[in-house]
Amino acid sequence: MRYDFHTPIDRRGTGCIKFDRRPELDPFWVADMDFASCPEILEALHRRVDHGVFGYAQAHEGLEEAIDSYLSSRHGVRTDRDHRLHLGGLVPALSLAARAFCQPGEAVMTCTPVYPPFLGVHRDAGARLITVDHTLVDGRYTFDWQAMADAVTEDTRVFLLCNPQNPLGRVFNAGEVEQLARFCAERDIVLVSDEIHCDLILDEAATPHFSALRLPEDLRKHCITLLSPSKTWNIAGLGYAFAIAEDDSIRRRFAATRGHTLTEINALSYYAAEAAYRHGEPWRRELLAYLRANREAFDTFFRERLPEMAPVPAEATYLAWVEARSLDEKNPADFLEKEAGLFLSDGNFFGWPGYYRFNLACPRPRLLEGLEKIARAASKGA
Repeated sequence: MRYDFHTPIDRRGTGCIKFDRRPELDPFWVADMDFASCPEILEALHRRVDHGVFGYAQAHEGLEEAIDSYLSSRHGVRTDRDHRLHLGGLVPALSLAARAFCQPGEAVMTCTPVYPPFLGVHRDAGARLITVDHTLVDGRYTFDWQAMADAVTEDTRVFLLCNPQNPLGRVFNAGEVEQLARFCAERDIVLVSDEIHCDLILDEAATPHFSALRLPEDLRKHCITLLSPSKTWNIAGLGYAFAIAEDDSIRRRFAATRGHTLTEINALSYYAAEAAYRHGEPWRRELLAYLRANREAFDTFFRERLPEMAPVPAEATYLAWVEARSLDEKNPADFLEKEAGLFLSDGNFFGWPGYYRFNLACPRPRLLEGLEKIARAASKGA
């Protein structure tokens, strides 16, 4: 391989929340990777730093061109640049959507388990939250359409979609995305499609990503699509994302809600994003090869050593979702913290107790060490 994903990098003492929030624990929780970002991004940052001036920034022509090329090559779409809004992250975008389209007391809807901010941004708008569990059909999690129809209310204004799904790792297909978009359009609900993991699909031939940007025009006008290079190229700490909303009314309401509540995007973030989209494809492909091998090692370990725990089969992301009720503990993440010294993401925060999320994006020896700790702890809890 041209790029090195195998050599450990000591991140402790660098101010990163993954290692420094609970330094006494071995962390496999928050969704960033323990790999250096791709060299072309680092080179772009060095060039921008060497300029020496860091005033207020805006999206420059090079970034706009890189996004145009990315959307065309990866998603097969061309979008008007005026339909884009540059943002400092996707969690603020979820909050903006709730505040833009919900009056106090109205509802935001999503499906669980899901990335925890999806379950909290309704509070920013004084709105209610409606959740419906994803359901298992033929070995894959999908939408429970009947339960959703039963749960939705006349005052539901926003649906938050996570695709590819975090933590389940599902890549929803064209039929599922279109059915969801129609479900929303028929009820005048704004569909917010968070696609931050769309470039982390483990087998793109088998489960290609279908972006909301590719929906029929009559459905796209009800959508806001959220994208970012941050997860794929490990630049989440630089804080850059963008939204695309084709409908003028939706885009204006969404943009106006920003008010003075969001910070400026810093000068380095724009250049890192440009380099990722312009030069990062070879690195991304090698990253995926390494992540596929990590996922196979992870699944094999559980199959051979811990068959009583069941990782959900994943089609995307570097995050594993593990059913751990066999531990006979109310909270598996707490148990593994106490007995194994591991820092994991607690399933309760995703809406599904009895599970935990494990971050696979690390050098393989470190991954295997973490799994051995789980096995030793599980033997105590048996």
